[in-house]
Amino acid sequence: MLAGVAAALVVVIVLVVALVRRGDGPVTAVAQDRPGPVLLIPGYGGSTDSLQSLATRLRAAGRDAQIVALPGGGTGDLAAQATALGVAAAAALARTGAGSVDLIGYSAGGVVARIWVREKGGAALTRRVVTLGSPHHGTRLAGLAGSLLPSECPEACQQLIPDSDLLRKLNSGDETPAGPEWVSIWSTVDEVVTPPDSARLDGAVDLTVQGICPSSQVQHGQLPTDPVVQGIVLSELDAGPVTSLSTSDCSRLGS
Repeated sequence: MLAGVAAALVVVIVLVVALVRRGDGPVTAVAQDRPGPVLLIPGYGGSTDSLQSLATRLRAAGRDAQIVALPGGGTGDLAAQATALGVAAAAALARTGAGSVDLIGYSAGGVVARIWVREKGGAALTRRVVTLGSPHHGTRLAGLAGSLLPSECPEACQQLIPDSDLLRKLNSGDETPAGPEWVSIWSTVDEVVTPPDSARLDGAVDLTVQGICPSSQVQHGQLPTDPVVQGIVLSELDAGPVTSLSTSDCSRLGS
């Protein structure tokens, strides 16, 4: 019974925050020097396996890190996934007493993070958003699947087609709304997010792996487990400001 009451309270918190955020007033910037729990959001298909290594490294660095379970096997409506993220964030804040969360969105998980921040009250509760190889402007791979094999391209796949209704709305106006600080990390040799620079996010600190380690051949599926990428993530989630990195940081980040 107590568990049911706690779950109901979490849902109430999410709804109240969303209603407050939908007002026209400005969002107060989240305190950047007080890192809270980290939520890792899986990519398309919802598999948590690729994020386990990154979550473990975050915990070893002293961070509270949890992987979000997505509804519908991670292939359903991205907006519904963002609602689930909101529930997970409210639960993490209630559990830890922190004032904000940090988000790591891998692949489509970065789009989910953006939806929650922009449309569902997350801006006032998020300190940092870090996306890893996220198709912020869609991927031609989804477009190809939608054209040739529509039965194999469920709702989330359809929403990741370039210029889909969801992406057009999400990218209208400010791509990085006030509240959190934003970082986009991606690989120039990504063969899933096509073209790879679909991962660029206006207003974010934009980091390519090859801009830091020029010889890197890290592919889309390797982004969450690559030691350099993990080093970049930890660097951008610390208590200091988000920062651009360069080739002089490659050795340090990979160690």
